[in-house]
Amino acid sequence: MSEGMSSSTNDTQRGAGRIGAGLGRRLARPLAAAALLLAAAGAARADAVEALREFVREAKTGRAAFSQTVTAPDGAKKKSSSGSFEFARPNRFRFEYRKPYEQLIVGDGQKVWIFDADLQQASARPLAQALGSTPAALLAGGALEKDFNLSNLPSAQGLDWVQATPRDKETAFQSLRVAFKGRTLAAIEIVDSFGQHSRLDFSELVTNVPVAPESFRFVPPKGVAVVE
Repeated sequence: MSEGMSSSTNDTQRGAGRIGAGLGRRLARPLAAAALLLAAAGAARADAVEALREFVREAKTGRAAFSQTVTAPDGAKKKSSSGSFEFARPNRFRFEYRKPYEQLIVGDGQKVWIFDADLQQASARPLAQALGSTPAALLAGGALEKDFNLSNLPSAQGLDWVQATPRDKETAFQSLRVAFKGRTLAAIEIVDSFGQHSRLDFSELVTNVPVAPESFRFVPPKGVAVVE
């Protein structure tokens, strides 16, 4: 082979090598970025489960405002409500609905009371029967791992999600998901056995603050019908 041809071949090989190296670098950058994103997403999902465990373990008391949206199984009808939520572990909680109508749900550690101000009716059930594997048990109970199997879900809507599957197969829920923004409780989504979808979004959450014991006591007002 002539010297000119050899030089031309070497130049071609070097050029091909540069093209290959450049292509490799161009491919490596997005692949590396994708790997970092996947690693970050995996860390976020892992943190969501730990955030729930930490919330149950560390938050002994708390209060928050909430807004709730209930959607019919066909997705056509939606109802909105809002109110406040307080809890003190174990098993004491208070959901106070203020809009569009007043309703009170109180867990006093022994019973769960539901009071409908418009109907002037109150009902009560033993805590063990009423609580079970419910959102109230998830938020205010003391046996998270006993009542639920936890698994990580992909982050969505800027939130990190946990699937909480009740261990009790007789529960009235198809699914229960909890969302955190960092280490702060943000939302709960529930699909009941009829396919009705409920979402509670929390705001102004503060934990480990003084909560009046009276918040978790309910005495039926005079003249109110009581069903137990």
